[in-house]
Amino acid sequence: MEPQWPEGPHADPEAARDRYNADMRASRSAMRNLFRVELSIAHMGLVIAIIASVLVGMAWSPRTDAIIGGAFAALFVVALCVAVLAGSRGRDAVRAAYKFTFGWAEWITL
Repeated sequence: MEPQWPEGPHADPEAARDRYNADMRASRSAMRNLFRVELSIAHMGLVIAIIASVLVGMAWSPRTDAIIGGAFAALFVVALCVAVLAGSRGRDAVRAAYKFTFGWAEWITL
């Protein structure tokens, strides 16, 4: 079976590979920019999460407050594990996990 190329039967596989690599670089760059946040924004996300958690705990029950806090703690632990597996160590891994866990505040402050 002959491979079907979008350019037709006379396609250049090397050019297709180069386009694929360029597209992958662009995609990875976009993902890095998506998760690039400042530490102050992550602090704001932590404050928002604490305030929301306390308000929800007061409105419903302390157990709900603990569930929300536990969810953020679990997300932080998972992000920390991923950062360590990606090669970050020590303070850099903790900073990366913290920014990932609470960096969503940048979307709110835009």
